[in-house]
Amino acid sequence: MNSGTASFDDLDRKITTALMANARTSFAEIGAAVGLSATAVKRRVDRLRETGVITGFTATVTPSALGWRTEAYVEVYCEGAAPPRRLAEVVRNHPEITAAMTVTGGADALLHVRARDVGHFEEVLERIRVEPFIRKTISVMVLSHLLPESPEAGATHPVPE
Repeated sequence: MNSGTASFDDLDRKITTALMANARTSFAEIGAAVGLSATAVKRRVDRLRETGVITGFTATVTPSALGWRTEAYVEVYCEGAAPPRRLAEVVRNHPEITAAMTVTGGADALLHVRARDVGHFEEVLERIRVEPFIRKTISVMVLSHLLPESPEAGATHPVPE
């Protein structure tokens, strides 16, 4: 968020909660739920976008509909101290990596990978492993989502060609 922005109040929280539940909800519907006019909701949403609270609107798609039938989390262990900046460069080169973060514990990073099938996942894993600073990886395949409505259960990236 930009410094010096207006405060984030309870109405803003209710508006963002409504948009997170369904980004297609109209300003009139949100206004009726939170006690504001559609115009007032729009002004608040515009401000929330300008200040970086709301960063965009997306569609959540069933991953298998896009061809993503295999999913895994990959722990990445690096030689020495690989800077997060370098790890970020590597993961950007792999469209199958849908999320990546540095973590505490033994691993240096955790990757969320989606692939067409196990063979495709193995190929992605080999591409990751050829990086000179990657010492080892440990993979955990996802069998099912216990919270199917969670963002992790959906996909926002198309299948790479």
